[in-house]
Amino acid sequence: MTYSAADNRYETMPYRRVGRSGLKLPAISLGLWHNFGDDKRFEEQRDILRRAFDLGVNHFDLANNYGPPDGSAETNFGRHLRDDFKPYRDELVISTKAGYYMWPGPYGEWGSRKYLISSLDQSLQRMGLDYVDIFYSHRPDPETPMEETMGALDYAVRSGKALYAGISSYTPGQTLEAARILKELGTPLLIHQPSYSMLNRWTEDGSPSLYEVLDQVGAGSIAFSPLAQGMLTDRYLHGIPEDSRAAKARFLSEDSITEEKLDRVRGLRKIAEGRGQSLAQMAIAWILRDQPKGSPVTSALVGASSVRQLEDTLSAINNLSFTDEELTAIDEFAVESDINLWKQNA
Repeated sequence: MTYSAADNRYETMPYRRVGRSGLKLPAISLGLWHNFGDDKRFEEQRDILRRAFDLGVNHFDLANNYGPPDGSAETNFGRHLRDDFKPYRDELVISTKAGYYMWPGPYGEWGSRKYLISSLDQSLQRMGLDYVDIFYSHRPDPETPMEETMGALDYAVRSGKALYAGISSYTPGQTLEAARILKELGTPLLIHQPSYSMLNRWTEDGSPSLYEVLDQVGAGSIAFSPLAQGMLTDRYLHGIPEDSRAAKARFLSEDSITEEKLDRVRGLRKIAEGRGQSLAQMAIAWILRDQPKGSPVTSALVGASSVRQLEDTLSAINNLSFTDEELTAIDEFAVESDINLWKQNA
């Protein structure tokens, strides 16, 4: 059956301006890191994407190595674009990244101009696109000069292969340097994609903090892993399920799920219950909370393994307000828990 998007798709989802740019993103965006490779039925992927767009999620986030296997998420997404979303391309924000290992040899990862531009060309081919809306340097490269990496992002924009430039997992200092170089080249830094959750608050630390830097340079942010790889759900409160990421040691190990951390999760769940939300919904709402200078987070990046999970997660937008008492209570349990798996890349 031919897909026709819901007429009311923009009536409930809030949209937030990205820094000082003209672009807006939905408060919640859909990441295709998991569940869109060849290990997931194509029909299930289609149902998730259709429902997401019908509910106002018009930003889909990918990377060259998403799968499995690497690249398959972009290939599958390209099929969904051709089948369902081609008429809506101008309504969509599609992003991709390059930085992690993708192919063998000296030019298959990190931040060289050779790798980034080659990877972007491959991503466009897999998705059947002329351009992506945002192209990211997926991680900082300790050996390649920042001028080369940012120069590649600038070239991607000037060549028309991308509309905006972004970075991910860069420290505050690296972010300042990247923004300075991009500004001099004439391609402003649009957005930073850091990991951020109630158990991973590194973006708030330092002087200046990452969020203070982004405010200074006029860039936005989109927080990935807002549920701390599933820890900020009920998933691990009664043991480690066999099909979980922790059991499979995928980005989260069993050793990292300590009783101390679970006690924090239980405390946060109790607060969520008092708000009439699930823990996952509150975790997303907290990411998007207002602060004295406004929310530093433009969008929360979530995954979904089913339509039901997607709808449950998106319900977080129904209650984004917190009282001072709730925030104080949350801060008792929402403390740094050493789960920033991407810290070494910064």
